[in-house]
Amino acid sequence: MTGLLQAIRKSPQPTFHHGVHPEENKGRTNRLPVARMPFVGEYVLPLSQHLGAPSPPIVVPGQRVERGEAVARPGGFVSVSLHSPVTGTVKAIELRPHPNGKLMPAVVVQADPFASQRDQFPAVPDPLLSARETVLQHIQSSGMVGLGGAAFPSHVKAKVPDGKRVQFAVLNGCECEPYLTCDHRVMVENPGDVIRGFQILLSLVGAERGYIGVELNKADAIAALRAAVGRAPLPIEILGLEVKYPQGAEKMLLDAIFHREVPSGKLPLDLEIVVNNVGTAAAIAQYFDTGKPLIERVVTVTGDAVSRPANLLVPIGTPVSAVLEHCGLRQGEARQVIVGGPMMGLAQKDLDVPVLKGTSGILAFTSETVRVQAEMPCIRCGRCLDACPVFLNPSRLAMLVRTESVDELERYHLLDCFECASCSFVCPSSIPLVQLMRVGKGLIRQKKSSK
Repeated sequence: MTGLLQAIRKSPQPTFHHGVHPEENKGRTNRLPVARMPFVGEYVLPLSQHLGAPSPPIVVPGQRVERGEAVARPGGFVSVSLHSPVTGTVKAIELRPHPNGKLMPAVVVQADPFASQRDQFPAVPDPLLSARETVLQHIQSSGMVGLGGAAFPSHVKAKVPDGKRVQFAVLNGCECEPYLTCDHRVMVENPGDVIRGFQILLSLVGAERGYIGVELNKADAIAALRAAVGRAPLPIEILGLEVKYPQGAEKMLLDAIFHREVPSGKLPLDLEIVVNNVGTAAAIAQYFDTGKPLIERVVTVTGDAVSRPANLLVPIGTPVSAVLEHCGLRQGEARQVIVGGPMMGLAQKDLDVPVLKGTSGILAFTSETVRVQAEMPCIRCGRCLDACPVFLNPSRLAMLVRTESVDELERYHLLDCFECASCSFVCPSSIPLVQLMRVGKGLIRQKKSSK
């Protein structure tokens, strides 16, 4: 493996096969320092904002809560705690709009207008001097999840199952989605936190070495991390990767760094590797330094319908409408608002949905940017095959979805699709391929649940 890595590092731009090159559109925010979003009056905290079991509430309406106090406990091993981002009063526990388009149970907290909202959190133990189980319990209690978008509970990734081992740990600093720059700013402004959090994760999983993959369009982030690594006790290497989408997907990142493929239906752990996001590592370090649980995160707010683009430190539960108002949303010109990135994010029908732990961006576009094209018949050009990073046949899968050929969808490995939308991006016929992939997955789940 060592010889292979040496050979890879001689390549000027390590990358994966296939993929696409959308316009980056990061210039409006990639040099803007992170600013703090002002506190607002009401915060909505969905009980389900991570992969796994929802978090059952442990508060009741009318109860006073402090900033950082837990309002929901983990609902199982694959679940985390949820905390109030402000000092205030629990207004209700009720169904509220969620960015996924559904009504979901949520704890609603009314902020106390007279509270200082200062950071005053209980001390936590030194993670490098504590038992592994103790550290894992603290990470779960802190509400920590992956901040790259998937929001997978961090303690689950850090707990290596019996019979498994981890040889390498990887941090994803690619941030390959257009427009988004929140991870970029975290790496530039808090490189020490990124490296310190990575050291904690390396220690927890028992990895021999660590690698941080960063796309080469973030030269300042690469320089900052390399300077911070010089003070790290465990071996960590910063790798500059080709600028290409979806370079930041787990499987693509491992292909770029190690030239190894995660088999169908398997995880990076099956290659003795674990992958986390740079923002997650920084948040873990900050938790063990200050005791502050995951109650806020950096969010990129941009798009041509936004007058004052920004990278904001936003309390979890803040309404998207309040964030956009703070950044100067041009109401009459906004045609579409997306939570997340333009490739994998979700267009919103209700701007009163809250910022979640996995919200990396809020993008607002005018009609000039959002141009709806009429769908045309497939011309068998093969561009979607050339774009798909996991070597699927999106055109054929789309036809199978339309005919509800569920057995064929499974045989053609639809479940390997991680919905990067590269196929939709290159399709000259404007076929909504990624949406059809999602429908197909729903057909497969429906078939399995009916058995």
